[in-house]
This record gives sequence, C-alpha cells and structure tokens, in this order.
Amino acid sequence: MRTDWAYRLGWTVACRVPEAAVRPALDAVADQIWRRRGKGVRRLESNLAHAVAPSIAADERAMRELSRRAMRSYLRYWGEVFRLSRWTRDDIFTGVEVENFHLLRDAHGAGRGVVGALPHMGNWELAGAWSCAMGIPLTAVAERLQPESLYQDFVDFRESLGMEIVPINGGPPVVPLLADRLDAGGFVCLLADRDLSRNGIEVQLLGAPARVPQGPALLARRTGSLLIPITSTYDDGLMRLRLHDPVPEADVSTMMQGVADAFSAAIQARPVDWHMLQRVFAADVERR
Repeated sequence: MRTDWAYRLGWTVACRVPEAAVRPALDAVADQIWRRRGKGVRRLESNLAHAVAPSIAADERAMRELSRRAMRSYLRYWGEVFRLSRWTRDDIFTGVEVENFHLLRDAHGAGRGVVGALPHMGNWELAGAWSCAMGIPLTAVAERLQPESLYQDFVDFRESLGMEIVPINGGPPVVPLLADRLDAGGFVCLLADRDLSRNGIEVQLLGAPARVPQGPALLARRTGSLLIPITSTYDDGLMRLRLHDPVPEADVSTMMQGVADAFSAAIQARPVDWHMLQRVFAADVERR
C-alpha cells in the first residue's frame, strides 16, 4: 500500500469510528506493532533508556513495558491527528489544559515575536490547533514528504486548523520568511529535539550528547523574539501543554542547551509521551 493511501485510509477510518471505540482500537494496533519489535520500537527503547533511572534502563521487562505504553501514546497522537480537523473550538479547549499561557499572550499582545521550540512529544498538532483557536495563529516548518500528494494532504490539514506551513525545501527561503513573521510579532513553532540537517549543534539531552537544530536560537537572536520551549503530555483524557520559562538571550549553543534542558525535564517526567523512533543521540548517529 502506498504511504499516502495508508494515511488517507487512517483519516477516513478514524473519523468514522465512534469516539468511544477509537482509543481501544488504537491501543490494539499499537500493541501489535510493539510485539513485532521492529527497528522503530527498538530505537524507541534505546532512546527511552536515557530518560529513566539506570536500574530501569537495565531491566528488560521494565523497558519493554515502557515502550508498550509509549507506542500507545504514539498511536493516540495519530488518532487525534486524523480526527482533529473535525474537532470544534470547544473540543480543543476541553481537551487541552495550558500552563503559563500568559507568556505567549503577553508577548502577542505587545507585538513581540515568539519562537516556540517543541519536542516530538504529546501532540504538537493539537498544540498548534489550540493556539490558533485562541486567536494566535502560527507559522510552522514542514518536511517535504514524498509522495508530493502526502505532503499536500498534511499542509491542507494544518492550514485547515489555521496554521501557515512553510516547506523546509522546495519553497521560498525559509529563514527570511520566518524572520519576517517574527519581526511582525508572529508566533513561529519549530520541532527541535532532532536535527534533520548537517548544521545542528551538539547539546546534552537527557545526559547524553545529541544534535539539535540551531534555528530556534538563531531566529530568536536575529529578531529579538522570545524563545520558549513548549512541551505537551497526556493525562487520561487531557493533553497538558506547558510553556516553559523563556530561554535567556545568549550565544546559540547556550540557548539551545536551555531548550534541551527544558525538553529533558519534561521527557524524564513523562517518558512514555516522547515519540522518538529515530536516531537522536550522537553515539547512535555516528554508528550509522
């Protein structure tokens, strides 16, 4: 099955299944994937081992149970993505609880740009939908997925929620466009726990060297915008969204370490909601 067809099927099925049946169905799918213990699940376990105490990381049974719960969280994310375009503003506000919203609200009201740096955690799409529903639209960068039809499906989905999507390649120069949005007092959100380029900067993430993108700090410094780490976790039927304290202005390396520190604290507090099934730590990347 072509990837774009698979995603379209997921969108269709998730929207038609009764809400009460969605979570059990997704848990069952997650458990099937987990039992196969393919490359993605093994990488997830390897990454999660950095987020827990050494005694747990050394316990194979404990790590397997942790990765099982993490896969359920990951499939919950996809289930929400597939249904999110049908959620009302009330659905979004009921499903999201926010800590420190004043940081974004006050900056937006003062016309100051904000760079939101997020990990692949909880549901960053829902976080974006919440911001747009609150009257604070955002600009985000998206990897240009293949086939093109799949990329366009995700662009259409995000734009339907009120987001502006900028392709990381194959479009207008990204940095000047994002800087323009920030100079105008806009809100730019960037996933920042994994570097997709060869220009990342090394930080300590969960106590181990990892490469993360420089973009959030570079843009904040260039435009005088706030740099705010933003994390999200699940709590039964809620998603808890936290805006961390703004990272003080400094050199790029120091600022991105501040972002990584906020990510590390959130991941250690709720490791099952970190959806990282790819290499992220320097030692793993070097072993390719």
